[in-house]
Amino acid sequence: MLKTYSQGTSSAHPPLLIVHGLFGSARNWGVIAKRLSDDRVTYTVDMRNHGESPRYPTQSYEDMAQDLAEVIKGIKGPVDVLGHSMGGKSAMVLALQSPELVNRLLVADIAPVRYTHTQMPLIHAMRDLDLSTIEKRSDADRALQQSIPEEGVRAFLLQSLDVKAKEWRLNLDVLGDEMDKIIGFPEVSGQFDKPTLFLSGGASEYVLPEHRAGIKSLFTDAYFAKMPNVGHWLHAEKPREFEASIRAFFN
Repeated sequence: MLKTYSQGTSSAHPPLLIVHGLFGSARNWGVIAKRLSDDRVTYTVDMRNHGESPRYPTQSYEDMAQDLAEVIKGIKGPVDVLGHSMGGKSAMVLALQSPELVNRLLVADIAPVRYTHTQMPLIHAMRDLDLSTIEKRSDADRALQQSIPEEGVRAFLLQSLDVKAKEWRLNLDVLGDEMDKIIGFPEVSGQFDKPTLFLSGGASEYVLPEHRAGIKSLFTDAYFAKMPNVGHWLHAEKPREFEASIRAFFN
């Protein structure tokens, strides 16, 4: 599912494709995408098994990168690409496998490495929620408090709950089955030699100094920057500052 944002102004800037992370959706990025569309056409996409996109039996980065390639070909790219977390890894694989489709790449708070954490507790919490008893979003929020004490995390996940249909807009079974692939990173050959910004949160530990050599071996024109006093969710914690960073790099 692709959403398009354009304020009707002509621009020399290429289109921008925004790729969300795990448990996210195109609509999560709507506010930022609308703001950025003042000087370029901006697209947000639902990744497979998220939002309104089709359900598939896999969630590998090779498959997600191929999905993105098809989207870009459909809008007659190349485009600039911004990817956060899982979306950042997908965008990296896209750039390495199909560099002709990507002008510049911004990777938000993720590195091309395997992580040791897992998001399975969140999947279990969502699976265990008895949706038959949920009449409004606040009911679900209360029911999830014990298993997910962080209010911000609950609020984020509940954006993917269709209360009326009593279902998640997430393919939780496949995301759970494929979690090892999601926290990993595939063996990908090739290099991407166009400008790439790795923008991380100053309070996040997803992009570490020891990751830089591996990043530079794949992305030869890589730059590194940090947003101070912000964690993994850059766009949610400091949206205005994040927007300014996007504009500074892509414009």
